[in-house]
Amino acid sequence: MKYEKIVKAKFIERENRFVARVGIGKGDAAETVKVHVKNTGRCRELLVPGSTVYLEDFEGRMGSRRMRYSLVAVEKKVGGGALLINMDSQAPNKVVQEALADGRIRLPGLSNLTLIKPEVKYGDSRFDFYVEADGADEKFTNKTVEPDRAFIEVKGVTLEDDGHARFPDAPTERGIKHINELIRARSEGYLAYVIFVVQMKGMRDVSPNYDTHPEFGEALAKAAEAGVSILAYDCKVTPDSLAIDSQIEFKL
Repeated sequence: MKYEKIVKAKFIERENRFVARVGIGKGDAAETVKVHVKNTGRCRELLVPGSTVYLEDFEGRMGSRRMRYSLVAVEKKVGGGALLINMDSQAPNKVVQEALADGRIRLPGLSNLTLIKPEVKYGDSRFDFYVEADGADEKFTNKTVEPDRAFIEVKGVTLEDDGHARFPDAPTERGIKHINELIRARSEGYLAYVIFVVQMKGMRDVSPNYDTHPEFGEALAKAAEAGVSILAYDCKVTPDSLAIDSQIEFKL
């Protein structure tokens, strides 16, 4: 996915979950502006005063927007360099849909996707994707539902810890609810997947953040035992783009 008209800025402070102040320009010409933060997570390790951030400029295409800029990426200081991290919480679903469509993401047990439908209600939840395929592995055969139907839940990962990616960065009861619904769907014959999208490059693996929310990790372990497939992919990140790149290890 691509962003339009990217502007480099310096992060000043976060006023609330949705609004931050940044400085655009240098020296006496610098202008302080309020921007929309496209991630309601804590992101405390990312949004550090003085950090370089990247904004999408909506000048000329504001529509009903109140703020001209949206904060989409940040440079995190790592060692002697900087790690570019996309922190747009809407981006993971977009890049997963692109990668499912062009085959960069292959779902275990399915082949030749014929339908990719976003935002589908199931039980008390709404999953990120429902997919259908015209081929399936024999080991997934189920008498209740044909083994060519599946639900997918996508999780964007922005937390980096010494070369490892962690999820979540804050407790997520909603995330546990979705995991439990995937377990239910699997028991009813559907295939089920959790896809972790690491919104950066260079991580060795992904794992649950047991320090922040151990219950989420426990729910994932139960899901894996129930036959839910857990996948993780890193991304190629530039200030104006994000794209699924390589599959990486997920560690429970």
